[in-house]
Amino acid sequence: MPEDADDDGPPSLPGGKFYMTPAGHERLKTELAAQRSARHRVVEIVAWAASNGDRSENADYKEGKRRLREIDRRLRFLINRIAHAEVVDPAEQIQRDQVFFGATVTYANQRDEAVTVTIVGVDEADMAAGKISIGSPVALALLRARRGDEVSVRTPRGPEMLEIVEIAYPTPEVRRILRGT
Repeated sequence: MPEDADDDGPPSLPGGKFYMTPAGHERLKTELAAQRSARHRVVEIVAWAASNGDRSENADYKEGKRRLREIDRRLRFLINRIAHAEVVDPAEQIQRDQVFFGATVTYANQRDEAVTVTIVGVDEADMAAGKISIGSPVALALLRARRGDEVSVRTPRGPEMLEIVEIAYPTPEVRRILRGT
């Protein structure tokens, strides 16, 4: 497998698009700037190590070159992600009675447990925070459902029925508060 396999582009998602929230897009741009800065520092270290003479036994030089390859790989990945992202602000969703990207959905599973998840982009998913990827089986099952609908999702234990209890989207006022504007 080539070392640039993670640079092949975004995964195929519903509608053939790569969705991302504005907050997720900002995080990637912030990381891109940090990686560029880190690369500049590592280039300086490699240049210093190369000036010390024999590179074949120079640990600083070898480690610096290895670190540069890692940074360059991550830079290519971030640039590709940002270039292919379709930034969707869930606060601007007009049809709020149906599950779409950015929705916060509360559903009841077959064990009568209420679970609340927010559907976000692939790079934004964080199960501990209740954020699931739009490409996940649960999100795909929930998409386009309405309150009261039952949807089936495939799990390792077999199909499971989920009942949509509530659908919510952030309001434009909440978005301004989160941005600090």
